[in-house]
Amino acid sequence: MSRKLKKGYYVKGQFVAEGSALDLEYKRELKGTDEPTRTDLKKESTELQKLGEDLLTLRTELITKLDLPDKLVEGVAEAKRITNFEGKRRQMQFIGKLMRKLEPTKWDEIRAALEEQHMPSAKETMVLHQAEQWRDRLIADDDAVGQWITLSPATDSQNLRALVRQARKDAKPEKPGEALRHGRAYRDIFQLVREALQAHQDGPTADDADDGVDYDGDEA
Repeated sequence: MSRKLKKGYYVKGQFVAEGSALDLEYKRELKGTDEPTRTDLKKESTELQKLGEDLLTLRTELITKLDLPDKLVEGVAEAKRITNFEGKRRQMQFIGKLMRKLEPTKWDEIRAALEEQHMPSAKETMVLHQAEQWRDRLIADDDAVGQWITLSPATDSQNLRALVRQARKDAKPEKPGEALRHGRAYRDIFQLVREALQAHQDGPTADDADDGVDYDGDEA
């Protein structure tokens, strides 16, 4: 899964993200003054307000790791409870004010925690990889369908076989030399397998443990 690249530039081999504390510092130096301009202050305030809003989406364990001031942690928890629009707006302004009191290094830590939250976990990456392998096997090998049904008895076998037939049909080029095409059935097989693998990862049953086949497709 690709990550969206940040806008920025490099200074002496170090990446400087646009809008970061270091970026603002460099811009002030270029202007020949250490004092931030009114535009700089407004931009920084807006960004910190948005960063404070993003804090509300951060998982509890990541917030705990940040070791934020108690008042800010309590403010975030209170903002999550407020449903009134005006009350929420005032609370977010309060959180923005608290954010401006933090050290710039703490802002960077919060951004890093948000990036960590949006990155796929090792488990999710493994499931996606296994789902791709199973999808390709199901389409290429007639025996793979029976192996998958043994592995995941809850699967609608009739639906799966229909999807496999359609995916094989879609993959045949209309003219010699044309590249292979992947239609909706190809994507549906991946989705079906991924959901089954994810359910197994979240809580395998006793039957799964005794079926004699691993979810990577190898016999135990």
